Amino acid sequence: MAEALCKSVVASPCAGDVGVAGRARGAAKAALAESLPVGGYATKSSFSAGRMSVSDRKPRPLSRSLEAAAAPGQMNLSFPKAMRWWEKGVHPNMREIESAQDLADSLLNAGDKLVVVDFFSPGCGGCRALHPKIVQFAEKNPDVLFLQVNYETHKSMCYSLHVHVLPFFRFYRGAEGRVSSFSCTNATIKKFKDALAKHGADRCSLGPARGLDESELVALAANRDLQFTYEKPVLVPLAEAIAKEAAAPGAGGPWLPLPASATQQLLSQGSDNSLLSSGR
Repeated sequence: MAEALCKSVVASPCAGDVGVAGRARGAAKAALAESLPVGGYATKSSFSAGRMSVSDRKPRPLSRSLEAAAAPGQMNLSFPKAMRWWEKGVHPNMREIESAQDLADSLLNAGDKLVVVDFFSPGCGGCRALHPKIVQFAEKNPDVLFLQVNYETHKSMCYSLHVHVLPFFRFYRGAEGRVSSFSCTNATIKKFKDALAKHGADRCSLGPARGLDESELVALAANRDLQFTYEKPVLVPLAEAIAKEAAAPGAGGPWLPLPASATQQLLSQGSDNSLLSSGR
């Protein structure tokens, strides 16, 4: 026992021998771990070894662009909007309809162009599968106008137009108005090709574009969910229209001045003549 005390060695509970010098070094490390000067302040560290790396170096300055972005009130993070499937690959002759009035006006302003109205729904698998083919047709036929109608956005308008199955297409052409109406998928795409070839050929219509049928216009105007107005054109007898055109000063129309006797005869027979729309 005397020899052990002289050597200053005691049994360690961890089954190791620890000397006085070792205990002193351990106590110094513990004191250093509990109180470390950081920037002139004392702080505690939970790091098991009791060591912390402290540096007095100044932070690296930000670039001007990052400084501007980090300035108060100027944080503006923008992320690109995910493109929806019916917007992919569209061409200048493809456009999405915004309202019933937009549809009616687009058909009237198309002149003699063939107009294809494509009724689709974002959740329709057949519509999505057919979209790349429609894009190809639009690219190969730049003179044809493709109008897209989102069924989910314009459901009330589609009801008024009697569209109850998707994908659905309607073809309009000049003074003829609606020339074709059908539903097709990738399996029956030949139906679309045939209609495009038949009604897309070059020809000249006699008269202005007709657009939607009168029954469709009346149905849209009667729909309270839509902001759409339709004024039925006033019909006048053919003889009266000819007489007014002939009597108009400087009209420059196709009518030739008629003798008074002939004009009177036409007016007397006006009830037996077909009616002419002053709006068409």
